[in-house]
Parts: sequence; structure tokens; C-alpha cells
Amino acid sequence: MADSAIRTIVESIHSSPTQAVVYLSGGASQSLGWLMSVPGASNTLLEAVVPYSMISMVQLLGRVPNQHCSQAMANEMALLAYNRALKLSKPGCEVLGVGFTGTLATSRPKRGDHRFFLSIRASDRIWETSVTLTKGKRSREEEDKVASSVLIQAMAKACRVSETLDSGLTESEVLNESETRFSEEEELEQLIDGQLCSKIYPFSKAESYGSDKDRKIILPGSFNPLHEGHLKLLEAALSVSEGGYPCFEISAVNADKPSLTVAEIKDRVKQFEVLEKTVIVSNQPFFYKKAELFPGSSFVIGADTAARLVNPKYYEGSHKRMLEVLGDCKRTGCKFLVGGRNVDGEFKVLDNIDIPDEISSMFTSIPAETFRMDISSTELRKNRGDVIS
Repeated sequence: MADSAIRTIVESIHSSPTQAVVYLSGGASQSLGWLMSVPGASNTLLEAVVPYSMISMVQLLGRVPNQHCSQAMANEMALLAYNRALKLSKPGCEVLGVGFTGTLATSRPKRGDHRFFLSIRASDRIWETSVTLTKGKRSREEEDKVASSVLIQAMAKACRVSETLDSGLTESEVLNESETRFSEEEELEQLIDGQLCSKIYPFSKAESYGSDKDRKIILPGSFNPLHEGHLKLLEAALSVSEGGYPCFEISAVNADKPSLTVAEIKDRVKQFEVLEKTVIVSNQPFFYKKAELFPGSSFVIGADTAARLVNPKYYEGSHKRMLEVLGDCKRTGCKFLVGGRNVDGEFKVLDNIDIPDEISSMFTSIPAETFRMDISSTELRKNRGDVIS
């Protein structure tokens, strides 16, 4: 297998609009070298982790694995990698989670087969691969090269790259491959159940702008319905930010109400599709969790929400706990862009809220002259006759 063939296929992977997190255990280590040695690696590789020791694997999975080398293990690693990629990826990029686990030749003879399992998770599908190698045919390095070649070829396929790579497998060594697709309904069920942390609908044709292009500028809400006030608020937030990727966010899971149904989520998402606005559906109702899910993002909120954020009442009455939680948000790079809001008949802005000095740098005011619109989803639902729960 020529090095030029490896370079060519890796260059094509790096040229694709896909970013990935890769988790490897027990082999395919050369694949990381190939990915990272070809210019453009930062376009593709968000993170690579090699949980080799038992303790490392337990920390990754959050439990002791039943079996280290299996397709189920590769699938679980790929799902964890996919969720991690969602958190780290640039706005609007397609993402992949890659999980690999193998038991290859070592310094001592093995009783069992030399084999490996690979899983690649995308938003709407999962690719599974397993191979049993001929025992004693290759050195450890040679087996690792075969496993690395299979992994790179699988990544290329997932990135819709046409180039191919000879894996070096013999005719008796069968490459077992399968692909399982998920419907949108199945993806959303996985999100509601907590398997997926978010799903992005990149309806917007606009790209990131300004000096801080990797930052997401997120307007969270229930959007029942989406109205002009939401659109104007996000537009105003962009005017006071240093740049970023504007998007809306719906939490499928609510703190004090039942989770949204798949049908409800799809209905709300349609509103954004019509207007060509990007929307993210997440499973995190709390801002401190949203900060973990979207690190480095700016959240666009109303003054009423800002007041609740710094109210110790929502932190078991503890001012100290409030500062700890919001301090953690601050450390993720999270910021809040605060628009004025009518509260009990009085229009309030950020200056009307007592923000502790320790976290004041997280909050930026959207001036009233830039945004003021006295409109609410609740009033709109009343006017159209909806039943309000």
C-alpha cells in the first residue's frame, strides 16, 4: 500500500465539510498519524482520545465495560464521540463520531482471535464494521496498519469521499460491514431519551460572520409560536456581538413540564425552515447545562430571564451556589446578551438587575433603542385560541 494512496484519501477527507471525534482502544493507532500528518487536519479532527487503560475506559463510558472488544462497545464509543463532536464542531458542520476497539497481536501469544470492531455515527445513520484477522500472519504493526486502513476507508465513505484504500486484507479475511439509517422521528426519539445531546437543522444559508466566527449566538426558547420579536431580538444581539453563527434553540426536555413530543418538535422546527433560520433541538433545559453543550456560545435572553439566572431562589436559596454554577458557565466561555423585556407592566433592561461583580463580565446589554418589542408567545397563543397549559 503506497503512502501516496493514504495521503490522497486523507487529503480528500480533510477537504470534505465534516468534522470528527475519534475514540480508539486496542489498535488503529496509525490512522491518527495519517490524519494528523497531512495538512488540513484541523478541518476534520476535533479530538482524538485513546482510552487504553481500564480506568481510562471506565471514565469514558461512566461504567465498567462488560466486554472490551465487541461491536456493542465500538457503537457506544462512537455515540459518545458523536455527542462530543456536536459540542466541539464549528456551526453548521456535519459531524461524525468514530469508535474503534480491537484485540491485536501483542508481545505474548493470545488464545482468542485477532479482531477489531469499528463504528461510525452520523446524525442519521451508523456504519458498523468487524474483521477477524488470520492469526500469526502479521506483526502487531502490520495488523495495526490493516485496522488503520479500514478505519480511514470507513471515514472516507462517511465523508462521501470517492477515493478508496486497499486495506491489505486477504481473501479469507472477511470485512463485515453494515449500515443502519435512522428516520428523523427516530433521531428525535433518541434525543428525547438522552442518547443524543442535540440535533441541528442548518436551514440558514448565511455563514458565520465577524471576528469570532466559531462562536454560536443562540436564542433559546419554546417558540410556540415563533414571532417577529424573536427574529428582531436575535438580529439586535448580532449588532452588539463580535461575530458568530446565529441560531435558535429549542429544548425538547423541560424542567417543569413534560418533554415535547416528536410531533411538537417537528411542528416548531417547520417555522424555522420556512424562514431559512438555523435551529438546534437540544435535551438540556438549564443554562448551566446548555453552557456545557455549547461551550463558548453567547446566549440571547430577556431581562426577565437574566433576573432569574442571578436569583438565589433558583439555587436552593444559596447565593454561593448561584455564583458557583454561573462561574462554571463563565469558564466555558459562555456569555449572555440581554434584551429589554416587559415584566409586570414595566419595561426592564440589564441595568435594572443587580448582577454580582464576579460574573458581571458575562452579561452584555442590548440597548432599548436597538431592540424593544412588546410581544409574547403567550399573548399570540391567546389570540389564536390555543389552550395554554
